[in-house]
Amino acid sequence: MTPVTPEIAVRENAELGEGPTWDPAGARLIWVDILGRRLHSYEPDSGRRSVTAVDQHIGAAKPRAGGGLVANLRDGIGLYAPDGAFSWLRHDPVPGRRGNDAAVAPDGSLWAGTMRYDEAPGGGDLVRVAPDGTATTLLDPVTISNGIGWAPDAALTYYIDTPTRRIDILRVEDGRVVERREFATVEPGAGFPDGLAVDAEGCVWVALWDGGQLRRYTPHGALDRTVHLPVPRPTACAFGGPGLRDLYITTARTGLTDPSPLSGSLLVLPDAGQGLPGTPFAG
Repeated sequence: MTPVTPEIAVRENAELGEGPTWDPAGARLIWVDILGRRLHSYEPDSGRRSVTAVDQHIGAAKPRAGGGLVANLRDGIGLYAPDGAFSWLRHDPVPGRRGNDAAVAPDGSLWAGTMRYDEAPGGGDLVRVAPDGTATTLLDPVTISNGIGWAPDAALTYYIDTPTRRIDILRVEDGRVVERREFATVEPGAGFPDGLAVDAEGCVWVALWDGGQLRRYTPHGALDRTVHLPVPRPTACAFGGPGLRDLYITTARTGLTDPSPLSGSLLVLPDAGQGLPGTPFAG
């Protein structure tokens, strides 16, 4: 495989950049600054970008089938109409807790994770939110609910609870997790697994918080590629751009006493591989 070098897509000072997602309808990448309460969009073809302030911490934002976005917010799941109008789909505020990473499943439901601000063990969960707002708990308790993704045939779900250092495989039947097993583990000293993306070959790309790198694991869980990044805290990755061949990487500067000049920026690995088309939220 030809090596690729990280490039700057958007130079930014996000406190906690997260949740990159390709929006094919707008030919744009959507990402968030959780602690900065900002929703970002970037159009690679034109270079045009926008930044929208939101009222509370926002863990992730994903396209909706009818236009607009669904967001995993501090106090629950919110809907943004195409004109920007906001409404709650599921209002579930818990003191000291906020929404974190989220992903849309192949069936159009939203899988949304939470965590406590103090990162207390077992303070978060992972729920499946149906288009009508009905929520089913998938995993409880978890600590820092993070990366979520599906194999190309949708038969397997990959999931990360960051402090475990593991990428797990979930088997789901009738909307419930019936099996959870280890897929791969990040060794101590190499950072902590955060967000993930699955490519068309079924390989799993993982951003390593405090590891300054991306790793790609084969469908059998073997590490076959490491990409070193110019930032210590990459947070998540997603395929986007023409043909879904570019891998975008969000990064953070929060908690760093001496951040890299690029900490908080949106990076990109051009022609990193073949991504999978996403599913919009059906609600």
